[in-house]
Amino acid sequence: MNGTAEFHYRLPMRAGGARPGSHPGSSFGSGQQFAMHGRLFDHPDPRRLDLRASLRAARDDEWLVRVHLQRVAVAVFAVVDVSASMRFGSRRTKLEVAADFVEALGHSAFRVGDRLGMLAFDSGERDDLFMPARTGRGTGTLLASMLRACASDLAEGAADRQTGSASVEGLRRCVSRVAGRQALVFVVSDFHWPLAQLSPVLDMLVHACVVPMVVWDEAEITPPRHASLLAVNDAESGEERRVWLSRDVRERWREGVARRRDELAAVFGPRGMRPFYVEGGFDPEAMSRYFLEMTA
Repeated sequence: MNGTAEFHYRLPMRAGGARPGSHPGSSFGSGQQFAMHGRLFDHPDPRRLDLRASLRAARDDEWLVRVHLQRVAVAVFAVVDVSASMRFGSRRTKLEVAADFVEALGHSAFRVGDRLGMLAFDSGERDDLFMPARTGRGTGTLLASMLRACASDLAEGAADRQTGSASVEGLRRCVSRVAGRQALVFVVSDFHWPLAQLSPVLDMLVHACVVPMVVWDEAEITPPRHASLLAVNDAESGEERRVWLSRDVRERWREGVARRRDELAAVFGPRGMRPFYVEGGFDPEAMSRYFLEMTA
Protein backbone atom coordinates (compact mmCIF):
# COMPACT_ATOMS: atom_id res chain seq x y z
CA MET A 1 0.00 0.00 0.00
CA ASN A 2 1.20 3.54 -0.70
CA GLY A 3 2.69 5.01 2.47
CA THR A 4 0.90 8.31 1.84
CA ALA A 5 -2.55 6.73 1.64
CA GLU A 6 -5.19 8.34 3.82
CA PHE A 7 -8.93 8.37 4.35
CA HIS A 8 -11.59 10.78 5.55
CA TYR A 9 -13.30 10.33 8.90
CA ARG A 10 -15.74 12.30 11.04
CA LEU A 11 -17.31 11.61 14.41
CA PRO A 12 -21.06 10.89 14.35
CA MET A 13 -21.59 12.96 17.52
CA ARG A 14 -20.47 16.27 18.95
CA ALA A 15 -17.25 16.28 20.92
CA GLY A 16 -16.12 18.51 23.72
CA GLY A 17 -12.81 20.32 23.82
CA ALA A 18 -11.22 23.70 23.34
CA ARG A 19 -8.69 22.85 20.66
CA PRO A 20 -9.87 23.85 17.17
CA GLY A 21 -10.24 21.02 14.69
CA SER A 22 -12.56 19.55 12.09
CA HIS A 23 -15.18 17.70 14.17
CA PRO A 24 -18.55 19.09 15.33
CA GLY A 25 -18.07 20.50 18.81
CA SER A 26 -20.32 21.22 21.76
CA SER A 27 -18.51 24.34 23.02
CA PHE A 28 -18.93 27.95 21.94
CA GLY A 29 -16.21 29.57 19.88
CA SER A 30 -15.23 30.93 16.50
CA GLY A 31 -17.11 28.35 14.46
CA GLN A 32 -19.53 28.66 11.58
CA GLN A 33 -22.60 26.92 13.02
CA PHE A 34 -25.03 29.32 14.69
CA ALA A 35 -26.14 28.22 18.15
CA MET A 36 -28.02 31.14 19.75
CA HIS A 37 -28.00 34.83 20.53
CA GLY A 38 -26.20 36.02 23.63
CA ARG A 39 -25.58 39.28 25.40
CA LEU A 40 -22.58 41.27 24.30
CA PHE A 41 -21.65 41.53 27.99
CA ASP A 42 -21.43 37.70 28.25
CA HIS A 43 -19.76 37.23 24.86
CA PRO A 44 -17.64 40.36 24.29
CA ASP A 45 -17.02 40.04 20.55
CA PRO A 46 -18.39 43.09 18.68
CA ARG A 47 -17.66 41.36 15.35
CA ARG A 48 -20.61 39.05 16.06
CA LEU A 49 -23.04 41.87 16.81
CA ASP A 50 -26.52 41.26 15.40
CA LEU A 51 -28.28 44.62 15.01
CA ARG A 52 -31.64 43.22 13.91
CA ALA A 53 -31.83 40.82 16.83
CA SER A 54 -30.80 43.62 19.19
CA LEU A 55 -33.59 45.88 17.92
CA ARG A 56 -36.11 43.08 18.41
CA ALA A 57 -34.92 42.41 21.95
CA ALA A 58 -37.25 43.14 24.84
CA ARG A 59 -34.78 45.58 26.40
CA ASP A 60 -33.71 48.53 24.26
CA ASP A 61 -30.28 48.82 25.91
CA GLU A 62 -29.32 45.17 25.38
CA TRP A 63 -26.97 44.37 22.53
CA LEU A 64 -27.04 40.81 21.18
CA VAL A 65 -24.29 38.90 19.41
CA ARG A 66 -24.40 35.69 17.41
CA VAL A 67 -22.91 32.75 19.30
CA HIS A 68 -21.51 29.85 17.29
CA LEU A 69 -20.37 26.32 17.98
CA GLN A 70 -16.75 25.72 17.11
CA ARG A 71 -15.28 22.63 15.51
CA VAL A 72 -12.80 20.77 17.68
CA ALA A 73 -9.95 18.28 17.49
CA VAL A 74 -10.21 14.88 19.16
CA ALA A 75 -7.83 12.19 20.34
CA VAL A 76 -7.61 9.09 18.12
CA PHE A 77 -6.35 5.74 19.43
CA ALA A 78 -5.50 2.49 17.65
CA VAL A 79 -5.79 -0.52 19.99
CA VAL A 80 -3.97 -3.27 18.11
CA ASP A 81 -3.94 -7.02 18.70
CA VAL A 82 -0.35 -8.25 18.26
CA SER A 83 -0.90 -11.88 19.28
CA ALA A 84 0.44 -14.83 17.31
CA SER A 85 -2.69 -15.25 15.19
CA MET A 86 -2.11 -11.75 13.77
CA ARG A 87 1.15 -13.06 12.24
CA PHE A 88 -0.79 -15.30 9.89
CA GLY A 89 -1.20 -14.35 6.26
CA SER A 90 -1.11 -16.05 2.87
CA ARG A 91 0.55 -13.07 1.17
CA ARG A 92 1.08 -10.53 3.93
CA THR A 93 0.49 -11.03 7.63
CA LYS A 94 -2.53 -9.50 9.29
CA LEU A 95 -0.22 -7.47 11.52
CA GLU A 96 1.41 -5.93 8.44
CA VAL A 97 -2.06 -5.02 7.18
CA ALA A 98 -2.79 -3.46 10.59
CA ALA A 99 0.46 -1.48 10.27
CA ASP A 100 -0.68 -0.20 6.85
CA PHE A 101 -3.90 1.00 8.45
CA VAL A 102 -2.11 2.74 11.34
CA GLU A 103 0.18 4.52 8.90
CA ALA A 104 -2.80 5.75 6.85
CA LEU A 105 -4.54 6.76 10.07
CA GLY A 106 -1.51 8.85 11.02
CA HIS A 107 -1.64 10.80 7.75
CA SER A 108 -5.41 11.25 8.07
CA ALA A 109 -5.26 12.43 11.70
CA PHE A 110 -2.46 14.92 11.00
CA ARG A 111 -4.38 16.37 8.06
CA VAL A 112 -7.37 17.28 10.27
CA GLY A 113 -5.34 18.26 13.35
CA ASP A 114 -6.14 15.28 15.59
CA ARG A 115 -3.75 13.59 18.01
CA LEU A 116 -2.92 9.92 17.44
CA GLY A 117 -1.88 7.31 19.98
CA MET A 118 -1.51 3.54 20.05
CA LEU A 119 -2.00 0.72 22.54
CA ALA A 120 -1.30 -2.97 21.89
CA PHE A 121 -2.06 -6.27 23.55
CA ASP A 122 -1.61 -10.03 23.33
CA SER A 123 -2.11 -12.02 26.52
CA GLY A 124 -1.60 -8.73 28.37
CA GLU A 125 -0.94 -5.09 27.62
CA ARG A 126 2.19 -4.42 25.56
CA ASP A 127 3.84 -1.44 27.23
CA ASP A 128 6.68 -1.50 24.69
CA LEU A 129 4.19 -0.62 21.94
CA PHE A 130 2.38 2.12 23.85
CA MET A 131 2.37 5.68 22.50
CA PRO A 132 0.30 8.48 24.09
CA ALA A 133 -1.80 10.62 21.77
CA ARG A 134 0.40 13.15 20.03
CA THR A 135 0.38 15.41 16.99
CA GLY A 136 3.01 15.04 14.31
CA ARG A 137 3.39 14.46 10.61
CA GLY A 138 5.36 11.26 11.11
CA THR A 139 3.41 9.77 14.03
CA GLY A 140 1.59 7.21 11.93
CA THR A 141 4.81 6.14 10.20
CA LEU A 142 6.51 5.71 13.57
CA LEU A 143 3.69 3.61 15.00
CA ALA A 144 3.52 1.47 11.85
CA SER A 145 7.27 0.82 12.04
CA MET A 146 6.85 -0.31 15.65
CA LEU A 147 4.23 -2.86 14.58
CA ARG A 148 6.32 -4.10 11.66
CA ALA A 149 9.36 -4.46 13.92
CA CYS A 150 7.22 -6.42 16.36
CA ALA A 151 6.25 -8.82 13.56
CA SER A 152 9.82 -9.26 12.34
CA ASP A 153 11.05 -9.94 15.89
CA LEU A 154 8.77 -12.95 16.13
CA ALA A 155 9.71 -14.16 12.67
CA GLU A 156 13.38 -14.17 13.72
CA GLY A 157 12.61 -15.89 17.01
CA ALA A 158 13.77 -12.92 19.06
CA ALA A 159 10.61 -12.37 21.07
CA ASP A 160 9.28 -15.63 22.41
CA ARG A 161 6.90 -13.95 24.82
CA GLN A 162 4.97 -12.46 21.91
CA THR A 163 3.65 -15.85 20.92
CA GLY A 164 0.95 -15.75 23.59
CA SER A 165 -2.67 -15.67 22.56
CA ALA A 166 -4.78 -12.55 22.62
CA SER A 167 -7.11 -12.18 25.55
CA VAL A 168 -9.91 -9.94 26.71
CA GLU A 169 -7.81 -9.13 29.76
CA GLY A 170 -5.09 -7.65 27.58
CA LEU A 171 -7.68 -5.59 25.73
CA ARG A 172 -9.27 -4.50 29.03
CA ARG A 173 -5.98 -3.15 30.33
CA CYS A 174 -5.49 -1.13 27.14
CA VAL A 175 -9.04 0.19 27.17
CA SER A 176 -8.73 1.28 30.81
CA ARG A 177 -6.25 3.95 29.66
CA VAL A 178 -8.87 5.68 27.50
CA ALA A 179 -12.05 4.79 29.43
CA GLY A 180 -14.34 7.73 30.03
CA ARG A 181 -12.77 9.90 27.34
CA GLN A 182 -14.39 11.33 24.26
CA ALA A 183 -12.19 9.88 21.55
CA LEU A 184 -12.17 7.89 18.33
CA VAL A 185 -10.99 4.35 19.14
CA PHE A 186 -10.12 1.71 16.54
CA VAL A 187 -9.93 -1.84 17.95
CA VAL A 188 -7.81 -3.74 15.40
CA SER A 189 -7.90 -7.53 15.76
CA ASP A 190 -8.91 -10.76 14.08
CA PHE A 191 -11.05 -11.47 17.17
CA HIS A 192 -10.00 -15.11 17.15
CA TRP A 193 -10.61 -15.41 20.87
CA PRO A 194 -13.67 -15.99 23.09
CA LEU A 195 -16.13 -13.09 22.92
CA ALA A 196 -18.00 -13.90 26.14
CA GLN A 197 -16.16 -11.29 28.22
CA LEU A 198 -15.93 -8.62 25.51
CA SER A 199 -19.17 -6.78 26.36
CA PRO A 200 -17.99 -5.36 29.75
CA VAL A 201 -14.82 -4.10 28.07
CA LEU A 202 -16.78 -2.32 25.35
CA ASP A 203 -18.98 -0.72 28.00
CA MET A 204 -15.87 1.07 29.29
CA LEU A 205 -15.80 2.99 26.00
CA VAL A 206 -19.34 4.32 26.26
CA HIS A 207 -18.16 7.92 25.76
CA ALA A 208 -16.00 7.11 22.73
CA CYS A 209 -16.74 6.41 19.09
CA VAL A 210 -15.52 2.83 18.64
CA VAL A 211 -14.70 1.23 15.29
CA PRO A 212 -14.09 -2.54 15.52
CA MET A 213 -11.70 -3.47 12.70
CA VAL A 214 -11.90 -7.19 11.96
CA VAL A 215 -8.72 -8.14 10.10
CA TRP A 216 -8.99 -11.50 8.34
CA ASP A 217 -6.84 -13.13 5.71
CA GLU A 218 -8.46 -14.55 2.60
CA ALA A 219 -7.06 -18.00 3.43
CA GLU A 220 -9.02 -17.96 6.70
CA ILE A 221 -12.43 -17.27 5.27
CA THR A 222 -12.30 -19.13 1.95
CA PRO A 223 -11.30 -22.81 1.71
CA PRO A 224 -8.78 -23.73 -1.02
CA ARG A 225 -10.41 -24.58 -4.33
CA HIS A 226 -8.21 -27.49 -5.37
CA ALA A 227 -6.34 -28.91 -2.37
CA SER A 228 -7.94 -31.99 -0.85
CA LEU A 229 -5.54 -32.62 2.05
CA LEU A 230 -4.64 -29.49 3.96
CA ALA A 231 -1.94 -29.18 6.65
CA VAL A 232 -2.89 -26.50 9.18
CA ASN A 233 -1.14 -25.03 12.22
CA ASP A 234 -2.77 -23.29 15.17
CA ALA A 235 -0.99 -19.92 15.31
CA GLU A 236 -1.56 -19.59 19.05
CA SER A 237 -0.69 -23.10 20.31
CA GLY A 238 1.56 -24.28 17.46
CA GLU A 239 -0.44 -27.51 17.15
CA GLU A 240 -0.34 -29.07 13.67
CA ARG A 241 -3.02 -31.22 12.11
CA ARG A 242 -4.18 -32.37 8.69
CA VAL A 243 -7.68 -31.82 7.39
CA TRP A 244 -9.35 -33.64 4.51
CA LEU A 245 -11.27 -30.97 2.60
CA SER A 246 -14.39 -32.85 1.65
CA ARG A 247 -17.48 -31.07 0.39
CA ASP A 248 -19.00 -31.15 3.87
CA VAL A 249 -15.86 -29.70 5.44
CA ARG A 250 -15.81 -26.86 2.92
CA GLU A 251 -19.46 -26.11 3.67
CA ARG A 252 -18.86 -26.14 7.44
CA TRP A 253 -15.90 -23.82 6.87
CA ARG A 254 -18.10 -21.26 5.15
CA GLU A 255 -20.84 -21.68 7.75
CA GLY A 256 -18.30 -21.12 10.53
CA VAL A 257 -17.18 -17.83 8.96
CA ALA A 258 -20.80 -16.66 8.60
CA ARG A 259 -21.54 -17.70 12.18
CA ARG A 260 -18.55 -15.71 13.45
CA ARG A 261 -19.77 -12.64 11.60
CA ASP A 262 -23.16 -13.05 13.30
CA GLU A 263 -21.49 -13.43 16.71
CA LEU A 264 -19.48 -10.25 16.20
CA ALA A 265 -22.58 -8.38 15.05
CA ALA A 266 -24.43 -9.58 18.16
CA VAL A 267 -21.71 -8.14 20.40
CA PHE A 268 -21.15 -4.83 18.61
CA GLY A 269 -24.60 -4.11 17.18
CA PRO A 270 -26.48 -3.37 20.45
CA ARG A 271 -23.82 -0.75 21.27
CA GLY A 272 -24.15 1.02 17.95
CA MET A 273 -20.79 -0.28 16.70
CA ARG A 274 -20.57 -1.58 13.14
CA PRO A 275 -17.55 -3.78 12.38
CA PHE A 276 -15.30 -2.81 9.51
CA TYR A 277 -13.94 -5.92 7.83
CA VAL A 278 -10.47 -5.94 6.30
CA GLU A 279 -10.00 -9.03 4.16
CA GLY A 280 -6.61 -9.29 2.52
CA GLY A 281 -5.54 -5.63 2.53
CA PHE A 282 -6.56 -2.26 3.90
CA ASP A 283 -8.64 -0.13 1.53
CA PRO A 284 -8.64 3.60 2.46
CA GLU A 285 -11.57 4.36 0.15
CA ALA A 286 -13.69 1.68 1.84
CA MET A 287 -12.88 3.23 5.21
CA SER A 288 -13.95 6.67 3.95
CA ARG A 289 -17.26 5.17 2.77
CA TYR A 290 -17.68 3.54 6.18
CA PHE A 291 -17.54 6.92 7.95
CA LEU A 292 -19.67 8.57 5.28
CA GLU A 293 -22.41 6.01 5.94
CA MET A 294 -21.96 6.40 9.69
CA THR A 295 -22.44 10.16 9.66
CA ALA A 296 -25.05 10.34 6.89
